[in-house]
This record gives sequence, C-alpha cells and structure tokens, in this order.
Amino acid sequence: MKLFKKFFFTTSIIILVSLTILTSILSFAISNYFTAEKFRLLEDSCEAVSYFVSADMNSVNFERNLYNIISTQNQISDIDVFVADNKGLIVLCGCSNFHTEMPCKHSGVSISQDVLSTAAKSKYLNISNLNGLYSNDQYICGTNIISPDGRMTGYIFATASTNSLRSLMKRIFNIYIISAIIPLIMMLIAVFTISFNQTKPLKLMSEAAKSMANGDFSKRIPVMNDDEIGELSISFNNMTEALSKAEAIRRSFIGNVSHELRTPMTTIAGFIDGIIDGTIPQEKHKYYLDIISEEVKRLSRVVESMLNISRLESGTLTLNKTKFDLTDTVINIVLSRESEIDKYNITVCGLDTLPKCEIFADFDLIYQVMYNLIDNAIKFTNEGGKVSFAIYKNLDNVEFAVKNTGEGIDKEQQKFIFDRFYKIDKSRSNNKNSSGLGLFIVKTIVELHSGSISVESVPDEYTLFRVILPTKL
Repeated sequence: MKLFKKFFFTTSIIILVSLTILTSILSFAISNYFTAEKFRLLEDSCEAVSYFVSADMNSVNFERNLYNIISTQNQISDIDVFVADNKGLIVLCGCSNFHTEMPCKHSGVSISQDVLSTAAKSKYLNISNLNGLYSNDQYICGTNIISPDGRMTGYIFATASTNSLRSLMKRIFNIYIISAIIPLIMMLIAVFTISFNQTKPLKLMSEAAKSMANGDFSKRIPVMNDDEIGELSISFNNMTEALSKAEAIRRSFIGNVSHELRTPMTTIAGFIDGIIDGTIPQEKHKYYLDIISEEVKRLSRVVESMLNISRLESGTLTLNKTKFDLTDTVINIVLSRESEIDKYNITVCGLDTLPKCEIFADFDLIYQVMYNLIDNAIKFTNEGGKVSFAIYKNLDNVEFAVKNTGEGIDKEQQKFIFDRFYKIDKSRSNNKNSSGLGLFIVKTIVELHSGSISVESVPDEYTLFRVILPTKL
C-alpha cells in the first residue's frame, strides 16, 4: 500500500475510533445520569406514598385517598405505583380500571420473596421486568411500609419504563450524528490534504531517485513546507546537486585517466615497435628510449595516485611517524625542480629565509603533500612569474604557504579544487601531465595528520595554498 493511503486511512481510522470512543463515553455518562435521576424520582415517589400511608392508615377513606394519590402520580409523571401486602400480593395500584371489573396487569400478581426480602431490609433498586410483571425492563424502586406502631404492614413499589432512556439516547445520537457529520467531513478533507502534501515530496523523491539510478540528475524536489519534510527536500536537492557534479567530474575523470593511460601506452608501443622492426635507426634508439622512460614514469605516477586513493579511502594506510625538518624537505623538492624553474624563467622567493621547522609526522606522506603543492605551483606559474614560500611556527602548529603568480583559480573552481576527480583546465598549466588526483590526495593526507588545507586565489594575479599541521601528533 502506498504511504499516502497508509497515512490517510490510518489517520481517518484514528479519528473515527476517537469519535466512537467519545460517543460511547458520552452515552455511558448520559445513561448513568438518567438512570440515577430516575431512581431518585422513584425513591421520592415511594417515600411520599409511604409517608401518606403511615399518616392516613386509619382513616375511613384511606384506600380511596391512596388510590387517588398513586393514580395521579401515574398520570403526571408516568410512574407506575402499586402497594403489596406482607406476603407480596398486590392489593392496590394506580391503574384506571383497578376498581372496576376489568382486570389490570397488577391483578392477582405476587412479588417474589427475594425482591421482598431486599425491600424489607433497605430499598430495592433494580432494572428488570419484575419476574414477568412487565413485558419490558423497568426502573424499579421498592420499600416497606411501617405503621405508626412500628409494624411492617406491606410494600410500596414505583416503576418507570426504560423506553424513555432509549428514546432519549436515540435523539441524542441523531443530534450528535447530524452535528458531527460536517466537522467529520471537514476533518477527512483536512487529513486528505495534509496526507497528500506530506507524501507528495516523498513520492517526488522516489521518482527522482529512480531517475538518478538511470543516470538522470536533473530532477529537483520543490520545497513546499518549512518543516522536517521541507528540510529533507532541501537536503535531497543538495545531495542531487552534489551527485550531479560528482557524476560529471567522474565522467571527466574517466575520460582524463583513459587519455592519460592510453596516450603514453600508444607512444610506448609505437616507439618499441619502431625500434624492433628497425623503423627507428640505431643512433636514435637512446633518444626514443628516454621518451619511453618518461612515459613509463608518467604511467607510474597515475597508477600510484590511484593506488594511494584506494589505500587512503580503505583506511589501510597507516602513519609511520618520525621527526624531520619540514624546511629541508621543501628546499630539496624545489631543488629537484630546478631545471623546470630555469626553463620557464620562474623567480623563487622566500626559500633562503625559511626557518628551521621540525615536525613529528609521516615523512613519506608529508613529502608527497609538499611535492604536489610545489609541483602545482611551478606548473601553474606564468612564464617569467614568481613562486613564494613561507613557514610559520608556534607551540602547537606549523603553517606552510606556497604562492604563485599566474591565471589563478576562479571562485567556482575553488569550491571543488580538493574534490576527488576534479581537474583544473589544462590550458592554465605549463605541464599537461596531470591526472587531477593530486589535491584530493593532499587534502586526505593533511586531514589524516589532523591538519587543514585551504586555497586563496585572485584570477590573473595569484594562487596561495596554506597547510596547517600540528607539530606533534
């Protein structure tokens, strides 16, 4: 079943069950109140008749006067009052034909002994047909009659039909249904609307997720509400945007890596075939073998970068911590690139003023970080430009900064410069041999050392990378 149907039907059932429970509680309360009032009225009637019997028992017209009283009560309040003797035989009732030859329902009827015994001790209060005296259940109240000299002379019973309660409950139920049907319809409409609005973004997310599985990252979820669903929609859109960019970068990376691998392999294969079949003369062998060596090194760098990423992501790369001088490491790397620096007439600044700076870290990994940053700085410096170095140290951290002039990096690219697979436009570089993996590895290694890296750049002016590392791990 769809989430919308589950939500709508569940909420609707809860509302209907709640209304049913409310109706039951209300009916129970009304029934109890009505029953209590009926018994109180019957008790008052029994007490009034009992008082009259005790006071007027010895008068000449006692029976006629008693009959007039109970028949009047019967007519006014719809209460059936009758008198029974000590043995339970009904001797007087308020029926209109009691004194005529027409028998009434009370004629010749005796009240059962269990009822009489209860009425003799206190009061008999019950709902029954009084052992078949009535065709339907009645509210019954019975009490004994005490003469002025303290003798029990009989019993008085007052009854009232329960049909009045059923009639009252039916009227109340009809009124309740009529008055509740409009709010109920409004609630169901509200539940339908809320259910639809709450589940629509989820449905759209499901559709978008299916499209994403098929490679379509174009769908976005409209933010309909400022609530958790709205926040989820925003997060989903951000995730889709990130996946879309990651997918674009991944495809670009696959194309770049494919090109990076295919080009040197084609070159290597061509030159080797030329040497073997004699197309390349003997005196040119060393020249082309040098080219093959450089291409093999290039392949090795690409493969090594990919292996490093795999080790870093899988957590199998562990730190081999030693104490070494970061300044010496930087100087040695710069000196190893002296030929390229001279080739493009690049000016190096700040190298001779770097302070001695010892850190406790993994030498090989930090060397890779420094090499990548310095290599990038040299590659992306304009011809005749400048590369500057600086190292700052305090009790807890050491900061390494490398700045180069050149075309720089625009703000949009700065957001993704450390992302995996991301590669800056090759046209900005003096060296085309780049796989786009270096800065991702740099950032991962720096964070593995509990450090941080940042970039600052102004297009057509400069690019500055800062690395902050703890002096001790």
